[in-house]
Amino acid sequence: SGLRQITLDASERLGISIRTGIYAMMQGPSYETPAEIRMLRMLGADAVGMSTVPEVLAAVHAQMKVLGISCITNMAAGILKKSLTHQEVLETANQSKDKFIQLINAVIAAL
Repeated sequence: SGLRQITLDASERLGISIRTGIYAMMQGPSYETPAEIRMLRMLGADAVGMSTVPEVLAAVHAQMKVLGISCITNMAAGILKKSLTHQEVLETANQSKDKFIQLINAVIAAL
């Protein structure tokens, strides 16, 4: 879509690496189990999260154009051997926030 291309162009201009893929949603507030991750991978999911999808559904219902951008903050349960802590997720989000804000600002400026 047009919004997707604007985002890809902005990321390239800013030197911010982004990936596109299939996003799956699991109801929070707990992290996904290894079994759920295996199932989602078999269904073709590249990333999984607890948000984005409900917001997209509401926006589409309101006939809004929608662009989903996510900051992936952790490897899902069962992918790595070590346990995940919520503190690690928060630290990764904090490390990524400046580039994420730059990207969002560039996308908005291009609209």
